[in-house]
Amino acid sequence: MSVSVKKVGILSPGDMGGATGGQLRNNGLEVYTCLEGRSALTRQIAAEAGFIDTPGLDELVQSIDLLLSILVPSEAMGMAERVATAMKRTGATPVYADCNAIAPQTVEKIETIIRGAGATFIDAGIIGGPPTPRMDTTFYCSGPETAAFEALGEHGLSVKVVGSKIGMASGLKMVYAASTKGTTALWTELLVAARAMGLEASLMEEFGDNHPIVARNLRGIPGMAHKAGRWVGEMEEIAATFEGLGMTPKILQGAADMYRFVDSTPLGTLTSRDPYPSIDEVLETLANHRGA
Repeated sequence: MSVSVKKVGILSPGDMGGATGGQLRNNGLEVYTCLEGRSALTRQIAAEAGFIDTPGLDELVQSIDLLLSILVPSEAMGMAERVATAMKRTGATPVYADCNAIAPQTVEKIETIIRGAGATFIDAGIIGGPPTPRMDTTFYCSGPETAAFEALGEHGLSVKVVGSKIGMASGLKMVYAASTKGTTALWTELLVAARAMGLEASLMEEFGDNHPIVARNLRGIPGMAHKAGRWVGEMEEIAATFEGLGMTPKILQGAADMYRFVDSTPLGTLTSRDPYPSIDEVLETLANHRGA
């Protein structure tokens, strides 16, 4: 079934949300948000992307056809509750798509909240970096009613349907992120350990030149530094996903601990507007702060 979407709301226009809104706006949609209580950097990103700011959530839900929740995982539930309250207060029920990196069981709880307010709910997961015309980013969706989200494929986003069950899109995001961000945590820790023991050169010699797995993982570490704090909750959600399937959550809980450590160092003060540190700067900072 074809659905017309002309006005989209995004909470919140950080790096991912801002780029997503910019793509949609550049491809014919009006993009709204609510910047109440948001940081100066978020406000700057929203202004650069051409977002229309509304005074509050009541005005936002009354202005749009579709709302995309794009937040750090820890804020997803609270935001859904606040939006549901605004829907009940105003009677406006735009389609709600949760695009956060959260476990399927968390998504199911949010679905109950949003459907309780009378709105259609869509499960979504984003794989890739903030979307640009040159960035290969895919927006996966699942659920019984995904037409409104699929319509974004006509406005600059790459959209794919995973299935008809809520939780499938988020589940895909969880297992994929375990292979990328989870692996980055492991490589960061093992390289810091090697440096602390004076074995970094020997380790790299053992790996040899042009080792494709080593090269790929080394490339991911500098760009991780300013995101580590936001990735803690994502690792915890992946851990919850695995635990819910009867498997150990401890591997990804360890990854969460690693990112919590990175965020506690001077690297945690970096933002997306700062230059990436070199891998040597990252490893040296972490080696100097271990056990602190």
